[in-house]
Amino acid sequence: MIDHSTIQRILDSADITDVVSEFVTLRRRGVNMLGLCPFHNEKTPSFTVSPAKGIFKCFGCGKGGNAVNFIMEHESLSYPEALKWLARKYNIDVVEEEETEEQKQLKDERESLMIVSAFAQKYFTRNLWEENEGRTIGLSYFRERSFRDDILKKFEVGYSPDGKAPFTEAAQKQGYKMEFLEKTGLSIKRDDWVRDRFAGRVMFPIHNLAGRVIAFGGRILKDDPKAAKYLNSPESEIYHKSKVLYGIFQAKREIARTEKCYLVEGYTDVLSMHQAGIENVVASSGTALTSEQIRLVKRFTPNITIIYDGDAAGIKASLRGIDLVLEEGMNVKVLLLPDGEDPDSFAKKKGASGFREYIDENETDFIQFKTRLLLKDAEKDPVAKARLISEVIRSVAVIPDTITRSVYIKECSKLLDVNEEILYTEVRKQKHKQNEEFRKKEMRGQREQSLNPTPGPSQKQQPEPIPAEFLIEELEFLRFLLKHCNTVIFEEEGENPNEIVEVKVSEYMIDELENDDLVPGNPLFRKIFYEVKDNMDNENFDPWKYFVYHADAEVSKLATDLLSEKFIESKRWTKAGAFTEKEEEILDYLVPRIVYEYKLMRIKLMMAEIELAIGSASKENNFDRIIEEQSKYMNLKRVEKYLSEKLGSRAIN
Repeated sequence: MIDHSTIQRILDSADITDVVSEFVTLRRRGVNMLGLCPFHNEKTPSFTVSPAKGIFKCFGCGKGGNAVNFIMEHESLSYPEALKWLARKYNIDVVEEEETEEQKQLKDERESLMIVSAFAQKYFTRNLWEENEGRTIGLSYFRERSFRDDILKKFEVGYSPDGKAPFTEAAQKQGYKMEFLEKTGLSIKRDDWVRDRFAGRVMFPIHNLAGRVIAFGGRILKDDPKAAKYLNSPESEIYHKSKVLYGIFQAKREIARTEKCYLVEGYTDVLSMHQAGIENVVASSGTALTSEQIRLVKRFTPNITIIYDGDAAGIKASLRGIDLVLEEGMNVKVLLLPDGEDPDSFAKKKGASGFREYIDENETDFIQFKTRLLLKDAEKDPVAKARLISEVIRSVAVIPDTITRSVYIKECSKLLDVNEEILYTEVRKQKHKQNEEFRKKEMRGQREQSLNPTPGPSQKQQPEPIPAEFLIEELEFLRFLLKHCNTVIFEEEGENPNEIVEVKVSEYMIDELENDDLVPGNPLFRKIFYEVKDNMDNENFDPWKYFVYHADAEVSKLATDLLSEKFIESKRWTKAGAFTEKEEEILDYLVPRIVYEYKLMRIKLMMAEIELAIGSASKENNFDRIIEEQSKYMNLKRVEKYLSEKLGSRAIN
């Protein structure tokens, strides 16, 4: 349990822009910051951060909240876990009571997998530096490859001792369950035996964007033709290899700063480039490049340079996957290293300045690179050249921006010595083909959806709706209650002679509803309503901060929506014929109207219920009940007339 004062320190320290920038590149637009939403796939930024209000809001998928909500959503953490994450970021000590066995068991599976992975990383790292086997075998391997200690510690590399199951036994002695050791892939269990997956390998922890270990890559050090040179963790609840890039946690700040990302293949390539002073680098870890990985880079920069080693045949095999980068609208360049070199060896040989100089002189636009590469095999073969044109145009056609696409067509026309109109015709054919494929994919997705109501990947994500149980009058009532809570709206005569009493918005709105017994049964409304009431005498009460940072996620989200959403457009009011948009200037006029609108809505709902009751009583021939309900109805009708006269013709629809 985290005490209230510590929670307040965390909330006071957590700057929304600082927190979100850990995961998204934000660019200023007016008073707000804008970026690509990390919660759904979008190509046009709709994810907004308001530094002044301390909130984020995506107008594409509807997610919103404060810094704690963001970490909860992005890292799939509970409220206390998100607070601890922020506490670590801002170096705030969190003292807690020791967890009971019951509390430990209540941790969800995802967090359990994270905890086991964190233990494994510390175990492997300690073995590398402190145990004899780790130093003589694991550390010697890194020293032979000239890696500095600071780089090894930066990436938290380690060593998994050889043997049947030393790691598994150590983990179980510390109380970690076999269930989670298996699910992370750290241990392999069969009916009659258990063994360590990574025994005898140097270990490369794979971190997520927040810096938490989610998986491992292990390199074998002994000659074993039956064993894979590199072995990765299997897919799990916390690790999906298609959505992860090795080194993204260590590189993200430099990627955002330099507005560029280098993509390499392996773990040691990343380490060597960091050692050479080039830190904006990530690795695909031997997997084919995926759309999710590309979008991960795109959060921080639209510019990517792919560094290749190996022969031309291997490069050609990879070209199709790179089209995904173009499709995401990114600026792609390719760097081919000299024969026999990879980023690891070349970085050590050239150093930072030499490597950067080579990059500046040799990186090539992807389309040019692909054209020249394929042209070598097709110069004297007309049929092969025709295939080449189709292959290159297929890449050009996926580029979403029309102007960029036309520039590439002009360049390809020169390189291939083909008329531009012919290339434009080919692009149109390719676009038509892509649209047909997309349409078929959508139809397949719809068919799957009709059979299985669970949302599929082909479905377009819709914005989260405002809670259906709220009516517009209730939302507007709450918005005014929170926004203008402490503002003085009226001055009244007090009980004593010449005494003037100031009436705040919150006092007026709360009294009006309580006196008429019109506080709705909606639990969320009541929670906010009565917590405002409880704090009316607190001079330091800031309702926006209080509710935006509320421990109840539903309350926090609603407060964020009321503060930022477009679902309630600020009403443009007229008073005495004058037009104004500034609510603060006419609160004495607006607040009573909001209250009357709310009351009128409640009265109409009550009248509708009575009409149903009268209909039911008529069917039962219950005349006493009919008379009773009609009497209630007439009373409400008089109230309706009174409220309508108060409002005139300006009722909120």
